[in-house]
Amino acid sequence: MKLIKLFTPLVMLSAIAAANGAAAEDPQVDIKTSHGTLRFELYAGKAPKTVANFLQYVRDGHFDGTIFHRVIDAFMIQGGGFDKNYNQKKTRDTIENEAEMGIKAGLKNDLGTIAMARTAAPHSASSQFFINLKNNDFLNFTSADSRGYGYAVFGKVVSGMDVVMKIAKLKTGSGGPFPTDAPQEMVIIEAASVVEAAKK
Repeated sequence: MKLIKLFTPLVMLSAIAAANGAAAEDPQVDIKTSHGTLRFELYAGKAPKTVANFLQYVRDGHFDGTIFHRVIDAFMIQGGGFDKNYNQKKTRDTIENEAEMGIKAGLKNDLGTIAMARTAAPHSASSQFFINLKNNDFLNFTSADSRGYGYAVFGKVVSGMDVVMKIAKLKTGSGGPFPTDAPQEMVIIEAASVVEAAKK
């Protein structure tokens, strides 16, 4: 099962802020779904490449009309890669896995955090992401190899966790190319938009 991906001025701004001893801004994104709205706060200072990548997909409208195609209660919900007809959307190049840097900065795959999905290859993430439904310690970076690289956390749900948990309880089964774990009541991302920055 395929878990699933630019340096932009945001990265430069984060570096400048850190150099000046200033607190970085954590961008926030609203994910409006057919089951309710989620608000993500993104860790621009701790996972700059991953956040820049995610924000570009938001601004490009990539997530609009995609679905949460994989739901496993007490584990995670995953989306950002397939449309309502289970067609996989075209993505940009894959990005560097920032899990090692993240774990050093205290980012763990804990309840409510958002991480990049990927294949077995450590640096294969593109647009797909998942929300942790519990503390998934086994997904954290432990070593710089294919077994231990982990999954890069880049934000957290700051509003709408009740919606996340509601989605987690949906009945699952087959859907499109997926023999299991597809919610039988489709969960559509209707729109994704950058809303504000939380000052630290």
